[in-house]
This record gives sequence, C-alpha cells and structure tokens, in this order.
Amino acid sequence: MSISNTVRIYLKNKPYTQEALENGIVNYSALARLMQKQLGIRSYQAVKAAIRRYAEQMESVKGSIESRALGVLRENRIALLDGVHVVISRDELEIDNDAKVKTDGYYVYLTRKDVVRALPKKARESLVRVRDNCAALTVYSEERLEGTSGVIAFLASVFAEQDINVIELISCYTETILVVSGEDALRSYELLSGIVKAGSAR
Repeated sequence: MSISNTVRIYLKNKPYTQEALENGIVNYSALARLMQKQLGIRSYQAVKAAIRRYAEQMESVKGSIESRALGVLRENRIALLDGVHVVISRDELEIDNDAKVKTDGYYVYLTRKDVVRALPKKARESLVRVRDNCAALTVYSEERLEGTSGVIAFLASVFAEQDINVIELISCYTETILVVSGEDALRSYELLSGIVKAGSAR
C-alpha cells in the first residue's frame, strides 16, 4: 500500500485529528513525526506531504458540501417546539403526537408531558425510554432537499462543533426535525437562524 493511502486510512480512523485538520489547527510537522513512528514509515517528508494533500482534499469536500447545504437552506423557515417528550416504545401506541417514526424494533414519538402522564399501564409496559425536557426544531426546506447530498450531514456537523447533542434527527421530504435538550433549545435556534441567514446572503 502506498504511503498516501496508509496516511489516508490512518486519518480516517482518527475523527478528532480529522476535525483539527479541517479547522486548520494542526502542526503538520509534529503530526508527521508521530505518524511516521506509529506507522513505521521511513520517509518523514512523504508522510508530511500526504497529510497536507489529505487536508486540502478535506477542505475542498467540506467547502463543496457547505456550499450545497447553504444553497438548500436559503430563506428556510424554522419552528421551535418546546416541552417535547421523546417516547421510545416496543409496541405501537395510540397517542397524540407531533411526529412518529417506526424502525425495525421500535416506535419513536415526539409528544407532550400530559400525553405521557395519561398512558395506561399496558402502554407503559412497552416503553423503552422516555426523555423529557426536550425541544424540537423543524427546518422547512425546498423540495430539492431530498436530492441534495450533504445537507443533513452539514447540519449535524455544525451542531457537533458547538457541542450540542442531537437526541433525535428525523428527515422527511422537505422537513427536518432536530431534537435537542431543552437547555440547548435557544442556542440551537440561534444556530439554525444563523445558518439560514448565511444561506440567504450567498
């Protein structure tokens, strides 16, 4: 295997190093010396050159994804729903909800506190988890959302960079729902608003 491929595979398995490279805060020389030692490669210059090429490729890909995402998110509408409860059940529940998703083994509902409190005993027995004090942010996009790659990945990466955990992410047709902790609601809304404004300014 070539040195370039060896370096690429190594970096793909180091998410924090990748993130540092994307943000331009890596000392290439120090990283090259570390990788040279760990990978047993003789040529320091070859390792350093491979790191630089990989970083440039990542920057290009990230820029392309960001550009496409901002184009789709331009002038989108955002709605914030506070006081959301995330209910995960093994069985289907007949309950009032704002969103419902079925997976192979579970049903996921976004609902309210009063609905959860009113669940009968039989329904409660099928519950896997109930998470309270959440907020659901719905992004209403153009129809081309479905045919544009990288939009959801871009949103998820922006939230991750701000250390905001997305508890649930539901994307269907032109609507994308991101569920976050209630304490992150305002910051998340401001973050999404900033993304939409950035798209509008393009």
